[in-house]
Amino acid sequence: MAKGEGAESGSAAGLLPTSILQAGERPAQKEPKKKKQLSICNKLCYAVGGAPYQVTGCALGFFLQIYLLDVAQVNPFPASIILFVGRAWDAFTDPLVGFCISKSSWTRLGRLMPWIIFSTPLAIITYFLIWFVPDFPQGQELWYLLFYCLFETLVTCFHVPYSALTMFISTEQSERDSATAYRMTVEVLGTVLGTAIQGQIVGQANAPCLQYLNGSAVASESANRTYSTTSLRETQNAYLLAAGVIASIYVICAVILTLGVREQREPYETQQAEPMSFFRGLRQVMSHGPYIKLIAGFLFTSLAFMLVEGNFALFCTYTLGFRNEFQNLLLAIMLSATFTIPIWQWFLTRFGKKTAVYVGISSAVPFLILVALMESNLIVTYVVAIAAGISVAAAFLLPWSMLPDVIDDFHLKQPHSHGTEPIFFSFYVFFTKFASGVSLGISTLSLDFAGYKTRGCSQPASVKFTLKMLVTMAPIVLILLGLLLFKLYPIDEEKRRQNKKALQALRDEASSSGYSDTDSTELASIL
Repeated sequence: MAKGEGAESGSAAGLLPTSILQAGERPAQKEPKKKKQLSICNKLCYAVGGAPYQVTGCALGFFLQIYLLDVAQVNPFPASIILFVGRAWDAFTDPLVGFCISKSSWTRLGRLMPWIIFSTPLAIITYFLIWFVPDFPQGQELWYLLFYCLFETLVTCFHVPYSALTMFISTEQSERDSATAYRMTVEVLGTVLGTAIQGQIVGQANAPCLQYLNGSAVASESANRTYSTTSLRETQNAYLLAAGVIASIYVICAVILTLGVREQREPYETQQAEPMSFFRGLRQVMSHGPYIKLIAGFLFTSLAFMLVEGNFALFCTYTLGFRNEFQNLLLAIMLSATFTIPIWQWFLTRFGKKTAVYVGISSAVPFLILVALMESNLIVTYVVAIAAGISVAAAFLLPWSMLPDVIDDFHLKQPHSHGTEPIFFSFYVFFTKFASGVSLGISTLSLDFAGYKTRGCSQPASVKFTLKMLVTMAPIVLILLGLLLFKLYPIDEEKRRQNKKALQALRDEASSSGYSDTDSTELASIL
């Protein structure tokens, strides 16, 4: 091992110009600077910042569709418009916010933290109003569309800078990977909280269903017996209570993140004479091959899990017949995912991230096939839910663990292109959110075409079949397409190690006063 390292050093020295070697002699005599490690407290404070997006996103993803259809009593077609336009607008705001962040100046709080701080109060107000049923019957669709779009804009102002913060908490790959594992664990816990709070509170106040006879809706006998204690108004109040609890968690997590994390600038970034324009940075980012291949693969796999998420409540309620159990099934999935995040972190460290992608995401396919083929059985459904949580954990962890590797590869090839991190993260989220909007819009529209009955105690066979296809077969096809695209992703473990060594050399060179800017460019080119 020592012989190989010496040979590598000698080979690298032979490639470097004399001017750089001479300039490098002076700093080489200095004692190496001790690398600053992130404390567990720093990692936990950083990780807690991921919870608000997941708690609210989980509540909206799992429950907004059934809330609009069965509680707010919006017809399926306008509900599909609300879901699609809201998610599409959310996707559009990601690059817009990324552009604004790239133009932001560094302040005493950093460049990203001010966005997180000032967006939080407005975000919780708009989130609460999404779950409020206005008294006026006309214009309800506009109410939900307006506040849904406003909330998605404000939560984007929180989440895009938070995502980009990954690159500014440490310059070490291993520290960023460790912090990402902490973050993913907390984010999955956030989905557990969102599922538990929304599901358990709302689950205690189910609105009475309607039995459709000859095209007209009448309250069923069981609904009449319970209507005095569980009215539609009480169900609406239950949604408001859940929204208030989730909004409180949002604020607490934002405060912990703000107080416990401090941004760090790259040593070579401070030497940059002038910031790069957004559109020039966008052209460079979109021409970076590994980035395009990564987002293409995760676009399909994310779309698969979003289809399951958006239709799971309706699938459990009407296709499987577990009207009072779907919130507990969701909780089982998320708890399973929470406990397996550390296992996937160990797996990707031991076997590599590409291998973890193939094993982790493909493991969902057998369970989706089982759900498609089996009859309604509660015990088997719980077993499948727990097993499916293992794949959900991989889908949570891997995209955010691999994206910093792509950015490192970009920085090595474009050593003087700085300030592009928000572009990488915002456009990655843009594509996944836009796909999510398309999936929710199409799935809700498909239910309308299949003959979905608002607040029905049961649904026609065509609706049950449509839900089964949306939750099983469509995700399977999308997962297989995504895994095929991952074959083209070029950054394996050997490439990551090479990039890590080269970037460390570039950082050491940039932090040494003996190098000129010309030598820096030449060294980066050689590396």
